[in-house]
Amino acid sequence: MPALLEASNLTLDVGARRVLENISLSVATGELHALLGANGAGKSSLAYALMGCAAYQSVGGRIVFDGEDITALPLHERARRGLTLAWQEPARFEGLSVADYLSIGGKAEPADCLRQVGLAAEDYLHRALDKTLSGGERKRIELAGVLALQPRLAILDEPTAGIDFLSQDEITRVIGALRKQGAVLLITHQEALAAGADRASQLCGGRIVSQGEPAAVIENFKARRCRRCDGKTCRG
Repeated sequence: MPALLEASNLTLDVGARRVLENISLSVATGELHALLGANGAGKSSLAYALMGCAAYQSVGGRIVFDGEDITALPLHERARRGLTLAWQEPARFEGLSVADYLSIGGKAEPADCLRQVGLAAEDYLHRALDKTLSGGERKRIELAGVLALQPRLAILDEPTAGIDFLSQDEITRVIGALRKQGAVLLITHQEALAAGADRASQLCGGRIVSQGEPAAVIENFKARRCRRCDGKTCRG
């Protein structure tokens, strides 16, 4: 199956520090690809580089999306082409209602999107997307926003982070809905979530150290007993 997203030899410096080196990764249409790694391995940096965040422009390599080289494109142009990132820490939008947030560029019914993430529309559509919501509520609403956009590729950065957030069953249902719309790159350190992927890659010290069947990648991750990435353990 041809790749929807293909990163080749992607290298990234943040400040004076090299955080990603020669990353090669592909995601096919309809695929769930899990990116597994300990804290500090560079998972979020890779998500930001793929999305085109301003401080995460690659210094080497290429990113191709649906046959088009998007390496030099800014974030908003990548978003227009169908890439969406659910951030590890969801943003607050003071003065913006949940209904308005879900309607910005949305292609799906906001109430239905809230239902898919376990929230009752009548309780949330008219609420402000501000500090009155818990971190878990904001994360659910952010995922509802991703569903509303119907992206061709959804990059989910640690989707179960936060207290009172989605259960594994709930996030599995959300991922299933996103896969029907396109493809999913799931960034996680949770082996149980990675186990349900079609393919998996393991990141250590900004490099891919294992790639292929999820069970084999998870076994490598477990064998190294990774908790906090030292950039050496998985390559030693």
